[in-house]
Amino acid sequence: MDVDGVTRTDGSMGVVHQLRALVVDLHLLGAEFARVNGLHPTDVRALICLLDATRAGRAATPTWLREQLHLNSASVTALIDRMERAGHVARRRDDADRRRVLLEVTPAAMELGWSFFGPLIASATGTVDSYTPAELAVVERFLGDMRRSVLETGVSE
Repeated sequence: MDVDGVTRTDGSMGVVHQLRALVVDLHLLGAEFARVNGLHPTDVRALICLLDATRAGRAATPTWLREQLHLNSASVTALIDRMERAGHVARRRDDADRRRVLLEVTPAAMELGWSFFGPLIASATGTVDSYTPAELAVVERFLGDMRRSVLETGVSE
């Protein structure tokens, strides 16, 4: 075993094991964030989806969120109601189409996330900044390829 508790093996299996260990560590951190803040794990996944949509400049609707989380309509409505009551999400009417409801993460929820994940993000970006542009290109390609591999095995986005 190595210092971080992960058994090293050579080649592709070593990389896959490291990636799995990272996923588990991130999952545990997300679960701790949920526990400390009285959130359901699905609430955390929903917040991540909504923040990703904001960063991508994409309008997030209840239907879109339902598709991202693979929930039925009743479940996503309950999720949004719960998150709205907690002050994490706001519903607003689309200015271009008043029939359409848009979902937004509240500033208070963003602040809550930064207070918990900010140190990790700072450390992670510091680590990433230590790589050359060529190394980053390989990492980006690897992560994209790995995500496609996962999606191709039947796990959908």
